[in-house]
Amino acid sequence: MFRVAEKFVSINGESRRAGELAVFIRFTGCNLNCSYCDTAWAIPEDSPHEELTKEEIIEYIKSTGVDNITLTGGEPMLQSEINDLIVDCISLNKRVEIETNGAVSLEDLYEEIQKLSLRDEVSVTLDYKCPGSGMKEFMVMENYDLLREYDTVKFVVSDEDDLDRAREIIESQKLVERKVAVYLSPVFGRIEPKTIVEYMMEHKMNGVTNQLQQHKFIWPPEMRGV
Repeated sequence: MFRVAEKFVSINGESRRAGELAVFIRFTGCNLNCSYCDTAWAIPEDSPHEELTKEEIIEYIKSTGVDNITLTGGEPMLQSEINDLIVDCISLNKRVEIETNGAVSLEDLYEEIQKLSLRDEVSVTLDYKCPGSGMKEFMVMENYDLLREYDTVKFVVSDEDDLDRAREIIESQKLVERKVAVYLSPVFGRIEPKTIVEYMMEHKMNGVTNQLQQHKFIWPPEMRGV
């Protein structure tokens, strides 16, 4: 059984398919507690949810008629049968994006990806938690060895210290050279997007994208189910 906090259709607010329709499956339970978390209500495993089987989730996804699937949380990789769900989603001829917080090993997932010779059918969006999150020490850096050109690293930044740390990781992991997508996303209300752009210009950060969370401009920032 999967602990599903909410399921809905909206647009992808961020990452590679920003602006495209997606069906979202949000799970409860997270092993982090970021200072700026906008889904803190889904952090406890026992937060309000419905328990759904893999088959029920698949039937819901099919009913939407939407081709992009976003698995998010909480932390989706804490769900014990998440890899099986991902494989079944792909079998629907859908594109699957997994939004993961960077504090869970992705080794088993990438073994499955390699075994099935998957390319952009599965895209991992890996968060790096900068100092402003309060969670930097929990990052599993071995995950960066696994990333492919179809994957994304997202840095949510709240100040210049966060930007410095993001730039350090981008350079040390050679993310741009490896053709991994790299996004800088402002903590809503803490830092102006203009500050990020000016920083990118100052440091000549080619191949890096400044990305706003579209859903927070279309709907009220605290609104759920969008």
